[in-house]
Amino acid sequence: MKKSILVLLALVLGVSTVAHAQRRGRGGSDVSLGLKAGASLTNLTGPDAGGNDYRFGFHGGVFANIGLTSLFAFQPELLYSQKGSNYKNATDASLRLHYVDVPLAFHVNTGGLFFEAGPQVGFLITAKEQSGSTSTDVKSRYNTVDFGYLFGLGYQLKYGLGVGLRYNGGFTNVRQAVTFGNTTVQERQRNGAFQLYLTYSVNGR
Repeated sequence: MKKSILVLLALVLGVSTVAHAQRRGRGGSDVSLGLKAGASLTNLTGPDAGGNDYRFGFHGGVFANIGLTSLFAFQPELLYSQKGSNYKNATDASLRLHYVDVPLAFHVNTGGLFFEAGPQVGFLITAKEQSGSTSTDVKSRYNTVDFGYLFGLGYQLKYGLGVGLRYNGGFTNVRQAVTFGNTTVQERQRNGAFQLYLTYSVNGR
């Protein structure tokens, strides 16, 4: 997993560096670097997710906004994201999933207002079932890589403060398949998260 994260980081940094160099070669910089952080409302979705309910979490990290044209931009990010769900009909019981997410967002900009969409890959750091003051490590039951998508909108100038609302969902089932003899059971539950966040960006020159 660590090798996969390093490869993705190298790819993101390489794209950012090439785009930055191209912009500087034309006499300017259209790359901004920034921080982002905010609250998440997360749950598990899918046909087998009926016993779950929303829980609050946190996400935060860094991004590079790379202007491709006056209308389009590419924004790779590196985020720490809390996900999971509360269990219905249970008091103070929840599933807590912690990821390093790498969203690859494509922006359509209209004077600060933007619409975004793109793929995302997440790497599971920890997975715990929490019941009151008791915490159980269940990472071995969950898939370590989570492929998904994102879409959202917000207001973000090249430099300074911004705000956004994003939804990211998973294509990958969060739990690993379990085999009993000749029978394999795969729970169809995927990550889903609404993320409300603030950004602060600076000139990447």
